[in-house]
Amino acid sequence: MAEKKSTSANQDNNEMVFTKKNYQLLLISIAIVVVGFILMIGTTDIYDFRKTLLAPMVVLFGFAFGVYAILKK
Repeated sequence: MAEKKSTSANQDNNEMVFTKKNYQLLLISIAIVVVGFILMIGTTDIYDFRKTLLAPMVVLFGFAFGVYAILKK
C-alpha cells in the first residue's frame, strides 16, 4: 500500500509546472517588450507620441501578458 502512494507521488513530482503553451506565451510576451523598447529608440523629438505614450504602453502590455503566461494553468 505504501508503494502505491510513493509511485503516485513520483508521478506528481515528474509533472512539469509550465506547459509548452506557457513557454510560447512567455516568448511572445518577451517579443512584445522588445518591440516596445525598439519603439523608444530614435534621435527624433523626445516628446514624440511614439516615445512618451505608445512605447511605454506596449512595454506594460508585454509585462502584463508575461504575468498571464506564467499564471495560465
